[in-house]
Amino acid sequence: MLHTDRGVEYRGHVYQAVLKRSGITHSLSRAGKCTDNAHMESFFHSMKVEVIRGNVFKSDKELRGTLGSYINNYYNVSRMHSGKLLFSNRI
Repeated sequence: MLHTDRGVEYRGHVYQAVLKRSGITHSLSRAGKCTDNAHMESFFHSMKVEVIRGNVFKSDKELRGTLGSYINNYYNVSRMHSGKLLFSNRI
């Protein structure tokens, strides 16, 4: 499953055909509800700032490995998130 906003680029016939051929179900945010995708927008901003900008990847394999490590070994495990900060302030 792939979730996106309702941007015209995601609703185009060519894009939709590629998703269908790949067996990917497309999920869209609700019309007029920009907050539907807020968590993902925040994640992608963090990922771009912390790991992508300023780096040059020699191959798709290197990029995938770097992103996998960022998500599984850093972002989900040790990176401080606003929810963790709020919770730790209550203790």
